[in-house]
Amino acid sequence: MAVFEKKKSTKVTLDDTVPLTCLIETAQNVQTHTDYVIRVHRGPSLENSWQINRRYSDFVFLNDNLKVTGIEFPLPPKKVFGNMDREFIAERQIGLQTYLNVLLQHHMVSTSYFFRKFLDPSNHPPNLHEVALQHVSMFFRSEPHWEVVEPLKDIGWRLRKSYFMVRPKDQPKVKQVLAWSDFGPDKTLVDKDLVGLMKLLPTLQHPFIYPVTYASANESGGLAIRTFHATGTLRDFICKAKPKFHFLRKYCKPKSFTAFNLMNIKTYGRQILEALKFLKEKGFPYGHLHASNVMLEGNTCRLLDIENSLLGLPSYYRMYFTQFKKINTMEAVDVYCFGHLLYEMVQGEQLNAATKDDFPQTISAPIKSVLESILNTESCKSKLPSIDELIADPLFSDVPMPGGDRPQFRIPSKLKESVKLFQENGIEKRLKEEQKQISSHRRITKAHAHHNSAEEKKRRKKVSMKKRMSEQALVVDKTSEAPSNGTLSPTHNGSGSTTPSSAPTSPASSITSPENLDNTNAAD
Repeated sequence: MAVFEKKKSTKVTLDDTVPLTCLIETAQNVQTHTDYVIRVHRGPSLENSWQINRRYSDFVFLNDNLKVTGIEFPLPPKKVFGNMDREFIAERQIGLQTYLNVLLQHHMVSTSYFFRKFLDPSNHPPNLHEVALQHVSMFFRSEPHWEVVEPLKDIGWRLRKSYFMVRPKDQPKVKQVLAWSDFGPDKTLVDKDLVGLMKLLPTLQHPFIYPVTYASANESGGLAIRTFHATGTLRDFICKAKPKFHFLRKYCKPKSFTAFNLMNIKTYGRQILEALKFLKEKGFPYGHLHASNVMLEGNTCRLLDIENSLLGLPSYYRMYFTQFKKINTMEAVDVYCFGHLLYEMVQGEQLNAATKDDFPQTISAPIKSVLESILNTESCKSKLPSIDELIADPLFSDVPMPGGDRPQFRIPSKLKESVKLFQENGIEKRLKEEQKQISSHRRITKAHAHHNSAEEKKRRKKVSMKKRMSEQALVVDKTSEAPSNGTLSPTHNGSGSTTPSSAPTSPASSITSPENLDNTNAAD
């Protein structure tokens, strides 16, 4: 039985990593409560916006859901009496805007289901896990030796990705984790090629890539099954968290973190770089490196979720690297993500920013040098090091690599060409287009801010005053120069003597008065 029947894939155009911005435009009284009118924008385009109405109780409900993070966000307090007064509503509106701004600045919170549903309810239905389970059940009709044990809700950050504990029916004690993902905005592979590539993933053998037990896709998304690891991912290990807990609880405010020594950082870093190099040499795009996509087994790091790019899913750090036009290839994306991962291993916490220019003095010089070459603002604007250059860096070059079997991953030439076109005309093309939009929006915003600044208004006022004064001075000069500019007046010639008027004289003016007659005789 075929797992897909449609020739044309259902493509999700919505990118959940695109940052949202919002502004409370006004507040309006509606009978016994107040509605706050919020304008929400998605990405740099001003046209991609919508309006929502939210009561204070909706903010309270959102904040209650976010308490799982362990962070106390600045939600304005409740007020029983006088909460309909105009002055109080205006003050609360300012407080609620501050509250939203704080949430928007937190990477994990701003991309969480709770916050996205609050701002964009139409694109975030409540039954995502139920729909995912239906897709998994359809797969298991053609793969009857698998069965679902339990759902693993919200263990990962991605909104349209669901996890289930599964097991083979003939091995009930074997624990496996199934990850189902809807297609993302970068999915351009035709179904036939996609399914072929997904079915190749279990054949990939590399010491630093976590093995895939089973993988496939249909017209709506794809799934991959891997062995469950009780200690969890590298980020679970750093945050000392249990893998099955809600990701906001695990990672937003851990009570403590694991500190890695220099040798750990060198070893783990080199292992991850070797895995990235292998995928690059095979022409297989990755772009999804972060601490939750690295499994730590003993003293070995292994990459997870290598199927994400095939399914068209956006990267965890996409909202950061889209700000820099030079980070426009999959290798550059992998290097940038590696910089964030290295920072997290060193500091025990995520870098909630696109760049960092002031690293603590406690970081050793070799590590600091690598971090600056990747996460420094100027580095992101100019050029990042390559994967080979990082491996050759003194921080990683002297780490011994184990021998053993040679890594294997054979991709047929026809599928290789499909992957190459998919990477160039799909992932990288959309990335460059989005970077152009962000760059253009940044220039326009900067120009508007400059135009409306107090200093620029003052400068324009001075220029306008100088122009008016110059024009007035010019008029005065022309008026004073008019008698001597070579144009004869009606009553004077060039020597200053009086000349007859060329206009016809009236009878009254032609009569000679006695005084004029006397003057005439005297002249004679």
